[in-house]
Amino acid sequence: SAQVVPFKPLVPGRASIYHCGLTVQSSPHLGHIRKEVVFDVLRRWLTASGYQVKIVANITDIDDKILAKSAEQGLEWYELAYAVELELHKAYVALGCIPPNYEPRATGHIPEMIELIQLLIERGHAYAATDGSGSVYFDVQSWSDYGELSNQRISDMEPAEDSDPVGKKDVRDFALWKASKPSDPSTASWLTPWGRGRPGWHLECSAMSLKYLGEAFDIHGGGLDLRFPHHENELAQSRAAGFPFATYWMHNAFVTMAGEKMSKSLGNGAVVTDVTQRYPARAVRLYLAGPHYRSAIEFSDSSLAEATAQLARIDSYLNRAGASGEVVFDYSKLPADFVAAMDDDLSTPAALAVLFNTIKAGNQAVDAGEATIAEERLDAVRQMLSVLGLDPFS
Repeated sequence: SAQVVPFKPLVPGRASIYHCGLTVQSSPHLGHIRKEVVFDVLRRWLTASGYQVKIVANITDIDDKILAKSAEQGLEWYELAYAVELELHKAYVALGCIPPNYEPRATGHIPEMIELIQLLIERGHAYAATDGSGSVYFDVQSWSDYGELSNQRISDMEPAEDSDPVGKKDVRDFALWKASKPSDPSTASWLTPWGRGRPGWHLECSAMSLKYLGEAFDIHGGGLDLRFPHHENELAQSRAAGFPFATYWMHNAFVTMAGEKMSKSLGNGAVVTDVTQRYPARAVRLYLAGPHYRSAIEFSDSSLAEATAQLARIDSYLNRAGASGEVVFDYSKLPADFVAAMDDDLSTPAALAVLFNTIKAGNQAVDAGEATIAEERLDAVRQMLSVLGLDPFS
């Protein structure tokens, strides 16, 4: 709806979230990891607000680009995928992201994907390729709501630039299953009723979210670039199969360089492991979490230097106020303005303003020797830092 609406979970007191993980073709950059930080803050805030949160985030470990890049590097595709997956986990840890409750790999869920394809064929929404290749496509014309997530009409859509029209009823139909190519490694295919091949990108997320979160769950998220076609296709195939699927959709904006989306294809990605060698990891997290999740972030050394200075201001105050050890979280100690900001579409800029105002008041209390007020301000700051994942003692 592109509007702020109340969050009403399917099960009172519980929040179920699926967000699309990395296609493990090369090292994660800040554009990827922003999504992890945004949904980590969301998770922390829902948990702080009393919800029992369950998060599933997938790993796409089989893909055209993985096959191509592994061949270039003289590796097996699964060696490259696993090495990059381990890098992603290191980035999680460096930036203080709580791991998902589960992180399923696409290659571990082929039976569930086959089952979902069969269901779509039975319901008249999918078909085996007309050229007998073994590919299977979703019939977009069979689903009248196709385009509802991105507010587009089928008649206005064009096929993807890399779309192969051979074997399709409509050039806009998308692949649920891709037939093996003669050049593909034998390990990169699985036997199905339609022939040997591998899963389509969109299919895998529907199959895994349905398996671990059920036929209906609360929030589906990812980067803004996933809204179309990935999430649009997920929504269509899941609903066409008869499942309610996600209630809310949440997309974070890009990290940009010179106004362009940070991406591997443009060669402008700031790799997480490189950036965290030049700047404190908590400063990188602050840089990614500080702007509103729906606002683009421009990557620059000056922006990271500013985040580093903000972090120094936080740590200087904690040192002056005598902070030490992990804090026991207490929602009641959070300032009301901070709570209001986080409840308003996860408004981290407004929440950070409250944090720094409280730090200022805390410093003033320390200067004035007002021990009781100083302790109250410190408690509030520690609670806010806990929610934002920025407490140095955590």
